[in-house]
Amino acid sequence: MRNLIVALLVVAATPALAQEKEKLFASDISVRTVLTFKAPDTAVRKMLPAGWELNSPAAGPTRGSNFGITLIDTLMVQDPEGKPVTPMSYMVFVVQAKKLGSDTAGAMVVGGFTAQEGVPGAYGVYSPARVTVDRRSHTDAAGKTVIEENWDSMDEDGNTMKMQVEFTRGTPRRGKGEPKVYSAAKADFYRIYRLEQAADVVRSTPADVDRVSRFSIKVAGPKLSPLFNGTEQLISITSVPAYSRSIYLPVQ
Repeated sequence: MRNLIVALLVVAATPALAQEKEKLFASDISVRTVLTFKAPDTAVRKMLPAGWELNSPAAGPTRGSNFGITLIDTLMVQDPEGKPVTPMSYMVFVVQAKKLGSDTAGAMVVGGFTAQEGVPGAYGVYSPARVTVDRRSHTDAAGKTVIEENWDSMDEDGNTMKMQVEFTRGTPRRGKGEPKVYSAAKADFYRIYRLEQAADVVRSTPADVDRVSRFSIKVAGPKLSPLFNGTEQLISITSVPAYSRSIYLPVQ
């Protein structure tokens, strides 16, 4: 179950080596929604750096996906000394990838949208955009909880993404992970996440799960239109109402 939960976050399950020298970069707490898709392979491959290939999940609730969007509503951030840092919202684009001729594999951040002060970000791939989040929760007398989320972004070049989802909350699964996450802009760079989170798979075609009553996504502009050309298929939606991590950088 641990590997399953980590996979739902669209990050690799490759553990960091215990003997590796590391330094703490930051710690944060967030609420996340993770979407995975089967998008046109040609368009997804163009987002990877030379020497890397697609490494789509072969099992689990995201099986068959090749492109992910992680929507991050950050609640709290601390620097290595524990001082508060201004939190931001992110739309992060992720591809599961593998380095050719090696065992190196994991989630690769290939792009994303966030506020100007967060650009280009640790992975060097974020674009400045206005990102807004509207989340509502209603619990009835019988204990049924319905969540509604609306995400909206627009950058200076006219690239836009609007996502709406409504679903019935299930029982989140608690899990821990220690993945490495790579950058498409500098493929030798990675960060190590030591995370704990609660994840709720609300829709998964491979797992035959569907508690989603409404979903729509609209994309425009040159950055993402090739991925959303009408042939893309939604594979899964995972709600992560509680996500806590410490971020480490390897020290060479």
